[in-house]
Amino acid sequence: GDRHVDMSFPAVDLAHPNASQQIVDACQSSGFFYIDNHGIDPQLRNKVFEQMHEFFALPLERKLETSSLKNSINRGYTAMNEEILDPDNQTIGDTKEGYYIGRHVPASDPEAQKPLHGENVWPDPSLLPQWRSVMEEYFEKLWELSLRVVRLIATGIGLPSNHFDAQFDKPMAILRLLHYAPTVSEPSQGVFGCGAHTDYGMLTLLATDEVCGLQAMIDGEWRDIPYRENSFVVNLGDMLQHWTNGSFRSTIHRVVTTTGQHRYSVPFFFEPNFDTVVESLPMFVTADNPAKPPITSGQWLLHKYATTHMDFKESESKQ
Repeated sequence: GDRHVDMSFPAVDLAHPNASQQIVDACQSSGFFYIDNHGIDPQLRNKVFEQMHEFFALPLERKLETSSLKNSINRGYTAMNEEILDPDNQTIGDTKEGYYIGRHVPASDPEAQKPLHGENVWPDPSLLPQWRSVMEEYFEKLWELSLRVVRLIATGIGLPSNHFDAQFDKPMAILRLLHYAPTVSEPSQGVFGCGAHTDYGMLTLLATDEVCGLQAMIDGEWRDIPYRENSFVVNLGDMLQHWTNGSFRSTIHRVVTTTGQHRYSVPFFFEPNFDTVVESLPMFVTADNPAKPPITSGQWLLHKYATTHMDFKESESKQ
């Protein structure tokens, strides 16, 4: 029943006139909240999960045809244990496999020369004929929804709603399809579904199945974030924490699989344009909390990828 709902993770109705204030309150407390009335068709979301189940059920050699190791921009399939999000505490890589889909930039576009920018990689259409159209539609819809949440945040902190729009017209947006193995996590042995980490960008919109596992570090302890039907879980990334000079929280979180079931989840990472310089907003700077040095969005992301992916080192990325 509702009496067990953890108030650290409020549910915000995006249609509510007070949604922006509710979001800001959550950003300043736990850094995690749910959104309802978000306008994403549950049938589209179901299609994404159906396609994902089909893809991850393919033989490994078929999945490896789309391997992210074949390109320098982190698109396509990542195998089990390839990512180590918490190198200090993990003895093996995350017990998950994944698939990266980004904003499609044609190879002929000068923007494709930037690190992590370029064309997507798609599975063979004869195997998964609907994959590309489903994923592209979902990507577009989540881009719109993410921008809507960013605008509510801007309003909630007293800025014009479009304050951040120019920083997100060519966002580093990543849709990641994840399949967690039924391997039971053993934190004391350094085995995790996904190691403890913060997200790197502005915010993350997460759709999951009903298998629990997501935990956030709140007031020094790990707390479960329960499944909520037809909601997205939203959490904040390092860039938003930086813009607000630490006022909003990019909260550490992890996945601990305890049920012995397969778990599927789909985070959408919404990150500012590659060249965005993220500086503390003046309303968050005080004598006691001086402005921190600026960070460039893309360089931060490259730095984080280099420390968490076995195959991705900064020296290899396109200059």
